Amino acid sequence: MPYLERPGKPTLYYELDDYTDPWRAAPALVLQHGFGRSSRFWYSWVPYLSRFYRVIRPDLRGLGRSARNFDVKNELGLQHYLEDLIAITKDIGVDSVHYCGESFGGILGLALAAERPQLFRTLSVVSAPAFITEHDKESTTYGHGSRIAALRKMGAREWARASNSGRRFPADTDRGLLDWYVDEMGKSDVEVLAAMFAWVSHFSTVPYLSKIEAPVLGLYPSEGPITEDAQIRMLEERIPEVKIIRIPSRYHCIATLQPAACAKAVLHFAAQHDGMPCHE
Repeated sequence: MPYLERPGKPTLYYELDDYTDPWRAAPALVLQHGFGRSSRFWYSWVPYLSRFYRVIRPDLRGLGRSARNFDVKNELGLQHYLEDLIAITKDIGVDSVHYCGESFGGILGLALAAERPQLFRTLSVVSAPAFITEHDKESTTYGHGSRIAALRKMGAREWARASNSGRRFPADTDRGLLDWYVDEMGKSDVEVLAAMFAWVSHFSTVPYLSKIEAPVLGLYPSEGPITEDAQIRMLEERIPEVKIIRIPSRYHCIATLQPAACAKAVLHFAAQHDGMPCHE
């Protein structure tokens, strides 16, 4: 459970899960969490991946156990996230990684893969829109005019509870999971979330898509409430090498609802690229 300290920059936290054979130089696979989440949200994926890959689970700056000692208004954007990812890969001692990002983490992945192609062996995105639609912005205000106002007035915990209902999970979801999800998202710093949304709400990955050199796997719910079919068609049309898999679901959080299906798809996609077996 390393902390990466850097002079004049926020301390970053990441988990490293490695159950690969000690005599093999196993490739690394980054799992990057979404908005208001942390490395803990990938717990159910680790058993499927860490036997074959060194799994890196970073907390984005200001979230989870990564520090908030930076200017959230001016030091939170694509180049800052790229700088953080590069710092973590250097700390682990790898030149390239497989990257899997969920939701906000996938938005980052689509842009970062275009910005630094040599760093990405493959790119997998889970429930990641190409950009935030006006409908999505308006559907998370909960009567407060904007998502940022809602976050500040409701707090991260209650905003997460409201967002879970109807968008993230079905009504019959295990109450323990829902409570855990709210508790974990409730730990997020509201001003970090506000700054993240202020940035991503005006950001689009569209100019980056045609520049992505790595093979891309997209995992999306079959009837998801956030990523529209038109956006998925855009990914298929603009990314040079892309494979889309639709996971049967009407809800956004397929990474949590169907971890085996998602993790195994990412595992086989990465292993196919590396030409290595991923079963025993």
